[in-house]
Amino acid sequence: MDIAFEVGDKAVYPKQGVTEIQSIETLEICGSTNRFYVLRCLDSDNTIRVPVRNASQVGLRPIVTATQIEQVLDALRANDLSVEEPNWNRRHRRYLEKMKSGDLTEVAEVLRDLHLTGADKQLSYGERRVLESARQLLIQELAVAQGVQDDDVAQQLDELLC
Repeated sequence: MDIAFEVGDKAVYPKQGVTEIQSIETLEICGSTNRFYVLRCLDSDNTIRVPVRNASQVGLRPIVTATQIEQVLDALRANDLSVEEPNWNRRHRRYLEKMKSGDLTEVAEVLRDLHLTGADKQLSYGERRVLESARQLLIQELAVAQGVQDDDVAQQLDELLC
């Protein structure tokens, strides 16, 4: 499903978080003319160019809706692990795949799984980094989607996970 974005729209780019469409420009590269979304990452001011025709393939998507927010919160409330892989290397790879998917419910599952795992044993450095990345992606997008401050969402997540 191709989604057309307009200048000023907010969109999510997997693993980068919420971006804003700054412009849509046409560039000629190697004799071929292509249109690009010019995205500005809200948390870092980095700029990303995404070919308009490949936007859905790279996972560029609109901000979550109210219905999707409920699915994300339900995923956080669950007490079962979504990745039950005894091998830490495969488990870590699976978490990274979920993070790259751009699906906020999958990101929430990663946060929940690592939070539950951390309650039983100490997380490795890599697991802590993935946990923090998942948490930040969730906080950022939920705050934008709900029109609230990051701190309010962080508090909401902490209450759900306790």
